[in-house]
Amino acid sequence: MTKQQLSELFQQHRQRLQRTVEARMDRRLYGRVASEDVLQEAYIDAEKRLGNMGPEKFSPFIWLRLVVGQTLINIHRRHLLSQKRDAGRERSQSRQQDSVSGTQLAFQIAASHTSPSEAVMRVEQVNLLAESLDSLSETDREVLSLRHFEDLTNAEAAELLGIKPKNASIRYMRALKRLRSCLEDNSDFQMTGFQ
Repeated sequence: MTKQQLSELFQQHRQRLQRTVEARMDRRLYGRVASEDVLQEAYIDAEKRLGNMGPEKFSPFIWLRLVVGQTLINIHRRHLLSQKRDAGRERSQSRQQDSVSGTQLAFQIAASHTSPSEAVMRVEQVNLLAESLDSLSETDREVLSLRHFEDLTNAEAAELLGIKPKNASIRYMRALKRLRSCLEDNSDFQMTGFQ
């Protein structure tokens, strides 16, 4: 792949890559790092790795997404794990994860269904949703995030998870059923707006 082809590929998938960053970036970094900063750094990293693309192992988009993911992990380490004044010291530290958490998913879901007048009432709902999502396995949370918030196709999610597309589809449906069951078991959670 040439630099020109990389540039075209990056531009073609820029919005999808930005959704990946927004879904996975630790909330403590929002005042310090913009998603566009992450994408710019990822593009530079991708240029450096052009010789190691390995198209036989991953499709071009999945390879690019993996580079963006690694760049985001490096940014998390640089800002949250350094011994200098870091974002983790500025606010209470919840937990550092390289994969998506229930809290991150809950905020993504709630953000798409909350008007300003409902914001206060939604805090409790978000907490209940986060607890339900955290009760799911990491794989279940991951497949939900890949499909819903990063807009990956079933085949792309399967490629990232290293499983067959049929198995990815089964995992996705199973994760949705488990989440729905957890939410229905919690009588304080209102299902309206989250279906």
